[in-house]
Amino acid sequence: MGGVASPASCAPASVTGEAGFGWLAIARIGMVQASIGALVMLATTVLNRLMVVEYALAAAIPAGLVAWHYAVQLCRPLWGHGSDKGRARVPWIIGGVVVLSLASYMATHATLLMVPSPLIGFSMAIAAYTLIGVGVGAGGTSALALLASGVAPRRRAAAAALTWIMMVAGIVASAITVGKLLIPYSPERLLLVAGGLGMVMISLTVVATFRLERQAGSFAETAKDGPAPDFKAAIREIWAEKAARRFTIFIFVSMIAFSMQDLILEPFAGLIFAMSPGESTQLGGTHQAGILLGMIITGIGGSAFAGDGKRDLRSWVVGGCLGSAAGLAGLAMAAVHGPPWPLAINAFVLGFGNGVFAVAAIGTMMGLAGAGENTREGVRMGVWGASQAIAFGLGGLIGAVGVDFARRWLGEDGAAFQMIFAVESAAFVLAAILAFGIAAVRAPSKSRPTQPGEREMFA
Repeated sequence: MGGVASPASCAPASVTGEAGFGWLAIARIGMVQASIGALVMLATTVLNRLMVVEYALAAAIPAGLVAWHYAVQLCRPLWGHGSDKGRARVPWIIGGVVVLSLASYMATHATLLMVPSPLIGFSMAIAAYTLIGVGVGAGGTSALALLASGVAPRRRAAAAALTWIMMVAGIVASAITVGKLLIPYSPERLLLVAGGLGMVMISLTVVATFRLERQAGSFAETAKDGPAPDFKAAIREIWAEKAARRFTIFIFVSMIAFSMQDLILEPFAGLIFAMSPGESTQLGGTHQAGILLGMIITGIGGSAFAGDGKRDLRSWVVGGCLGSAAGLAGLAMAAVHGPPWPLAINAFVLGFGNGVFAVAAIGTMMGLAGAGENTREGVRMGVWGASQAIAFGLGGLIGAVGVDFARRWLGEDGAAFQMIFAVESAAFVLAAILAFGIAAVRAPSKSRPTQPGEREMFA
């Protein structure tokens, strides 16, 4: 990755578009994303629910731990810059998944110790969630940077959609599988499942990345004319770009809305609908299945897979935000209606709206990743990853702390959840309004010929 091919050796490939990742290689990066998502799912859904429902801890505790793992990911630009400066991204990817697997197992142990040995349990949990943030940041940023630098420009949006569809499919499969394996639930069974999940995901990542980087071809080697700039110069260049700056702000606002329900959906299912840990985990899988379908339909509909640019990006982003707002409004009603409400269908509808929004936003991100004059994909993906991480942590914390506060203030669980879901629904409406400022295509880099349909990404 660090070498630079000669113009003569790479010119034909740039013209024909044959070099770079094919669809199988793109799918292999999708397998890495699926592995990362499956491991994070264990910490953000199963362990979160155990802390709140089984151990009767305040929802702010798991929310704070998850927020901390997002805060650690503020270092994503540094990790991305490190992989830019090095000669390979695959070691960063595998190393990140190994750290994430070990940290997830450590977090499971910590959760089980929180009641019998609070000091040991909470101390171990802080260390575990720190390492979860390190693993996600190092592995995820490098995987997306490899995708952006190794895919022909005309395939970037479609590649983004395919890899994230595979990631959600992996989360759905792991959530449903873990949910079934935890029936009947026991601490011993949870430890066994957590350990097995980590081993499987590490193995899958190693197989998926075997000899992958050499397939990147000329797009990885000729993305920029010179060496990557130093870190401070790279950050200054990105923030000076109007398109990159506006996109960073949009990502921050929209991802707060996207993440507010992450830590309260399963406790909501347990407290209001009396679901068991296995049942609420499967409900999370249903939500992820809706995300998967939304991504597929959006891709087929032309936003991500269109070959002539992404002219309708705003429509898909706005539609996804409003669909998500409608799904959350339904959950607000479910909070006061209780078990007669079709909760699984409601969760699926919410997921569908989330999926439509996600593909449109991710397609935009992948297009803009290669638009820098000097900065490479790693540090740019790191900046947006950091913005997303801050928003996810803040959104999850707002949702969980808000539920704790509302439960004490209102004295009724249903009313408390109704208020938080209504606030989140309104946040998605705000994100939809902000999305009207997004244009459909991106600014080309001077380092390669302009592709059809590539212009300014933001109006």
